[in-house]
Amino acid sequence: RKALNHELSKLFNKMWDMDVNRLMPGKDYTIDLQGKAGATQQGDSAVQDSADRHLFHNINEERLKSIKTFATFISLLDNYETSTGVAEVVTPGEIAENNCFLDAILATEVMKLAHEYLLKKNLAKPNLADFKHQLYDIWFQLYARKEGDRPDSCGFEHVFVGETRRGKQILGLHNWVQFYLQEKLNQIDYKGYVARKNKTRPDKDDQVLSIQFSWKGSVKPIGSTFIGVSPEFEFALYTVIFLLAEERVTRETVKIEEYELQMVVCRHGHHIGTAYPVLLSTSSE
Repeated sequence: RKALNHELSKLFNKMWDMDVNRLMPGKDYTIDLQGKAGATQQGDSAVQDSADRHLFHNINEERLKSIKTFATFISLLDNYETSTGVAEVVTPGEIAENNCFLDAILATEVMKLAHEYLLKKNLAKPNLADFKHQLYDIWFQLYARKEGDRPDSCGFEHVFVGETRRGKQILGLHNWVQFYLQEKLNQIDYKGYVARKNKTRPDKDDQVLSIQFSWKGSVKPIGSTFIGVSPEFEFALYTVIFLLAEERVTRETVKIEEYELQMVVCRHGHHIGTAYPVLLSTSSE
């Protein structure tokens, strides 16, 4: 395991504290962890279900929809064709929605901090409009997931919306808001939490979880996600790690709040391929 990155831990904790849009467990939402998920392989359709009920017991949607970054984020979630290999068609309306979202997150203290940090490292453009273009390219520029395919994917779609491959595999989908909305539509079936080695069960206040679920006919044996955090918080973390490194897959060990995490960011050329947190431990154990 890589040594703890103290510089990034310090930065990300500052972002965590600044994240005024983060929803609070027990106050703005409640989760229902239920049972521990069984062992399974990717693509297994017959898997034991250790959770009869939804993961999200309730969420204060009024609060969610009243926060500009969440509202603009939610409007992007229905812009994608989730099957890989099917070309994405981006309409002028969708481009406008992408821009509205980026404008909203760039106005937050969390993204301002990310921008300042990247400027110090000479990795971002000082002008906000230029920085926004940079973010657009990293997250929203379409590319083909597989060589020879039509442009069918982008970082945003993969990480936040989720994709399916030939109806057999779930790719990405590491965002709690998308998970909640898909649960509400009965598209996602939460199968239970995934416990870490020799660890007790997570508790309902945990804001990073490893879970198992099925979506559109496939099972994701283990997916990890932040819970309750704002979209700008995740955008800031992943963007910083993406711009700091050049290798295809970057893994940084950081401690945010009580969570020791391995932040994984994979690149697809100049764009984000995927990004997610892996929970290593929580200090409350």
